[in-house]
This record gives sequence, structure tokens and C-alpha cells, in this order.
Amino acid sequence: MTISSNMMGQNIEIKTYFRSDSSATAFNSGPAAIKVLTDKDAKSMAILVDVPVASIKKAAIATPAEIEEQQAKLPVFQFTPGTETKVINGFNCKKVTAKDTKTGKTYDIWVTNDVVLPQIGGAKVYANAGGVPIQYATFQNGQSAEVTVKSIVEQKVPAGTFGIPADFDKISLDDLKAMSGGN
Repeated sequence: MTISSNMMGQNIEIKTYFRSDSSATAFNSGPAAIKVLTDKDAKSMAILVDVPVASIKKAAIATPAEIEEQQAKLPVFQFTPGTETKVINGFNCKKVTAKDTKTGKTYDIWVTNDVVLPQIGGAKVYANAGGVPIQYATFQNGQSAEVTVKSIVEQKVPAGTFGIPADFDKISLDDLKAMSGGN
């Protein structure tokens, strides 16, 4: 799946690869190639950061407590289907209002029934939205970013997509946060 987003003022193209038991989300931020590996139940997570110009190869492995902390920050949505429809990147979509029951904030999301995908990564918060999210907000550390699915294609996943290469130093999430100024 190819997704477009705007994070911290940068237009980002995100590639998400998935299979029935896990997902890998990859994107570039400045000189860094970043990949987030998760299992389908969001019980394990690793963030791989590769910065060739600085000879940095780090794999931050989340502890169960850190994963639970991240999960607790996610919104809990109540969905209200609308009647508005539109085509987004070839997908027939219908508008759904998602209301966060924790904060009261609402988000307009667009879902499709043109495809069926496993519930993976950040899209899990939309599991009961009535379709696959195509244009929606994604959440991390209390921040949200708008994303739009550009395309979904079936393809052979590149070798090593779901693993941590041996030449990556394994560190904690706290170590990674310290390296990136706390973000």
C-alpha cells in the first residue's frame, strides 16, 4: 500500500507491506530511512532507523509496557456513517464521522468496501468504521497526521522486509527518543 501524508511540514510517501501476521511501514525523513515493524495484534513493535550519511543503524525494540503506553494514547472512536460519497484514487468511498470518546474531537474519514485488508497498524482504530480507511487521520504520541491511500497492489514483498538486519544495533525506545531530541 502506498500512502501520502504530511508530517512536520514535510510531504511523505509511506509504503506499508503487510501479511496476515505483521506489517512493515517504511518512509524517509530527511536523510533517515525509517521502518516500523509490528505484529497484527500490536503486541510487538520495532522502529528501525538507518542514516547512511552518519553511519547509524539502530533498531529500537518496544517493551510491552511501552506498547501499552502508546496504545493508551490512541483515540477510541464511535462511528457515524454519512451519505456523502466520492472517489479517492480510484476507490469508491463513503464518508464516516469518527468521534473520539475520550476527547470529543471528531474526524471525517473516508472508507471503501472495494478492497478487504487485514486490520494492521494505525488503521486498527478504524476497525469498526464500516470499511477500509482510504483518507483518515493517523495518531502517534498525541499528534495526528492526515493520510491518503494512493494505491494498493498485490506484490511479492522484498526479502528481509519483516526482519531486523544483523548489522543494526538494538536499543530501547527511550534511547531512540533521546537520539531524536525526545520525539
